[in-house]
Amino acid sequence: MECHFSENNDTGITKRTVARIVKKVADKAEISKPASPHVVRHTFSVNCIRKGISTRALQTLLGHDRLTTTEIYLNLSP
Repeated sequence: MECHFSENNDTGITKRTVARIVKKVADKAEISKPASPHVVRHTFSVNCIRKGISTRALQTLLGHDRLTTTEIYLNLSP
């Protein structure tokens, strides 16, 4: 089972549509900083690390093939 948004899906939702939805939600929430799917994913990942989730669990949630890709977030969390 894929746990992340991919370009090859049969939902009819494009990457651009997802970006518009994220921007619209951020605007409604009066978030002044730039919002994009990438920023939301990044913020989620860093917050998971800060709260103590294991890198293996985060790897699964993010759909990374290699743990080293997930471990990048370790350097971003104090």
